Amino acid sequence: MTHALQVYLDESDYRALRDWAEARGWTLSQAARAALRAMTRPGEKDPLLAASGMIDGLPTDLSERVDEYLRRTFVAARPTHGKASAKRTRKAVRR
Repeated sequence: MTHALQVYLDESDYRALRDWAEARGWTLSQAARAALRAMTRPGEKDPLLAASGMIDGLPTDLSERVDEYLRRTFVAARPTHGKASAKRTRKAVRR
């Protein structure tokens, strides 16, 4: 069963919701439902699960292609194979 709900928003809230929905390709109704669900979701006992959904703008297929996205973003220092590091030697101190 569905229920109709009429909500009045000031101009800035309306624009924010509209822009947020448009950026995701959602309707205003979908965006409002998502916001309501996020605000009324019961607290999680697992902190990792509680953190899910906190970061906006992640790719929608992140869970399926996490390794690919990590490879794209992770930059490691190149190994210095075969290069001898130059060590400085100190002169003996006379006392």
